[in-house]
Amino acid sequence: MRRRLFTQKNSLLTKLCWGFVGFLLLVALSILSFARNEPVNALWLVAAASCVFALAYRFHAAWLLANVLTLDNERLTAATLHADGKDFVPTNRWVVFGHHFAAIAGPGPLVGPVLAAQFGYLPGTLWMLIGATLGGAVHDCIILFCSSRRRGKSLGQMVAEEIGTVAGVVTLIGVVSIMVIILAVLGLVVVRALAESPWGLFTILASMPIAILMGLAMRSGRIHLAFISAFGVAALFFSVIAGNWVRGSLLEPWLTVDARTLAVGIMFYGLLASVLPVWLLLAPRDYLSTYLKIGTVVLLGMAIVVLAPKMQMPALTKFIDGTGPVFAGKVFPFAFITIACAAVSGFHSLIASGTTPKLLANEADIRVIGYGAMITEMLVGVLALIAACSMVPGEYFAINMKGAPAEVVATISAQGFPVTMDQMNALAASMGEKTMFGRTGGAPTFAVGMAQMFAGVFRNSIATSLWYHFAIMFEALFILTTIDAGTRVGRFLVQDLGGLIWKPFARTESAPAGWTASLLFVGAWGYFLYQGVIDPMGGINSLWPIFGVANQLLAVIALCLGTTVLLKMRKERYLWVTLLPLGWLLMVTLAAGWQKIFASDIRLGFLSAAAHFQKLAGAGGALREVTALRQQVFNSYLNAGFTALFELLVILIVLCCARVWILLLIGRHDAYPLREEPRAA
Repeated sequence: MRRRLFTQKNSLLTKLCWGFVGFLLLVALSILSFARNEPVNALWLVAAASCVFALAYRFHAAWLLANVLTLDNERLTAATLHADGKDFVPTNRWVVFGHHFAAIAGPGPLVGPVLAAQFGYLPGTLWMLIGATLGGAVHDCIILFCSSRRRGKSLGQMVAEEIGTVAGVVTLIGVVSIMVIILAVLGLVVVRALAESPWGLFTILASMPIAILMGLAMRSGRIHLAFISAFGVAALFFSVIAGNWVRGSLLEPWLTVDARTLAVGIMFYGLLASVLPVWLLLAPRDYLSTYLKIGTVVLLGMAIVVLAPKMQMPALTKFIDGTGPVFAGKVFPFAFITIACAAVSGFHSLIASGTTPKLLANEADIRVIGYGAMITEMLVGVLALIAACSMVPGEYFAINMKGAPAEVVATISAQGFPVTMDQMNALAASMGEKTMFGRTGGAPTFAVGMAQMFAGVFRNSIATSLWYHFAIMFEALFILTTIDAGTRVGRFLVQDLGGLIWKPFARTESAPAGWTASLLFVGAWGYFLYQGVIDPMGGINSLWPIFGVANQLLAVIALCLGTTVLLKMRKERYLWVTLLPLGWLLMVTLAAGWQKIFASDIRLGFLSAAAHFQKLAGAGGALREVTALRQQVFNSYLNAGFTALFELLVILIVLCCARVWILLLIGRHDAYPLREEPRAA
């Protein structure tokens, strides 16, 4: 009897606790949505995100995995069934969580929310809180679930088996095309952060020999991993401090590199890293990056809690009408493609059907790894949004707008966000940079916001420049890790595509085939990177929306596969779980793609921009200027063509899927059986 009373009291207490969490969430969202007379404290964003995290993981995740996917704890996973000690290795859930989180949480949750801050803090906050739970977590879990039951197969392979060969080939073409844009945009973010910044470039260059030394030490097996890890972390921090000594030294002219030269260097790095042995550079950089990322995010969260900064950016800005200086486009649909990784990201499907399912020891771990990592990334996105929105708005816009400094200051001030030349010069001096004007791409903005918070916590303004360059190193290190890993994956995909025409080209052990595929792939994303570098509008205005469209269309493909699998599992009553985010993303991406191609605003529409540049070139002028304008015409048409290609490929895949869905709904399960491996326990 006493035990029953204790259980009842405990149950009541638990319900009261969860009720309080729900009440706190409602209060936080109400304040964020309706407070207008005074700045909102950033702690309300932290409270809202924390409550959503707790409620979603406790209730939505449990329901999704128990009722919709029906996980089987006794079923052997692909990692256990095919364990080979090399690719398929059953691994502790927390180790897999670290690997999966480091792989999916690249620069996206940092850069996307920072760019979307031009609309105000409210659209991005609501999209991340809702999108990550009802869209991103569903997307990641169902793909990880499907791949684990299909011998860890890739998204393209699963689409080919479950839907049809045509859909599988189209998916492969789409994935390669989308990865080209993704890597180009990531490279552009690095270029904008490191161009003309000798301190930042020195720090990043120093990280490469540090990673190689770590790789050699790990390979030798003679040095304990703890000592290698301590060396790597200490060396990285020392490289940040040593970067300050570059100023005024003989190295400064050599490390003050323009954007074009830096773009070529990143292409060369991507090519080299994709063909070097994985243990020499890629693996130790990934390992080091995981510690750095988790530690920095925790520090940022602590800084926000300690400082409790005010959100200086309003909930909604005037730029929701599409006239924003950071990038063109209205809040709908562009807020929902600008923020991808912290809400819904198709790139996650490549990881959830890549290495992660080959490490999954138990299906029950999908809750921690698939769902948990996604909503943890949501928290990172919210912290990045706070870092941007707690800055002085005028400084935020001046950093992210291309143009002559005096013109930028006049334009931003006239739009209601006052900023002065002296103010921007003082900001640059405090960050240890020559200028902060036109540092588009999101990474410098996040670094400024993070540096100001850390300097505020430690009460030392002299350390601001150190924190800024630490943040730049933190972001660039992760982006370069994604570039080298992405280029390696892209090389395999190009070989798979080439193998459809000439089978020997698909042999991954062939050095000539590998080098050829790497050159083709790097040449493809390198071209778009260079185009973004020479773009007079900063590159981000044109390339980031393409990246957003491509990334979200990849999520559409993954959710199409998920819907098909649910139908084959006779889960018709739960189809809304995948169809809801699928329909929303399809609507958003098709609308954004249409506007990027056909909008009359030259800052938004590729075809109108091409006509504008064509008109300027026809007016004549210096040969160099006319040549550059004609290149802009070609690039605008190419961007329009790529965007149209993405949308056509996905529409074709959706139509292929719809045909299968109709047949399954009318009872043709015999024609389209479930292709998962037989259950083994």
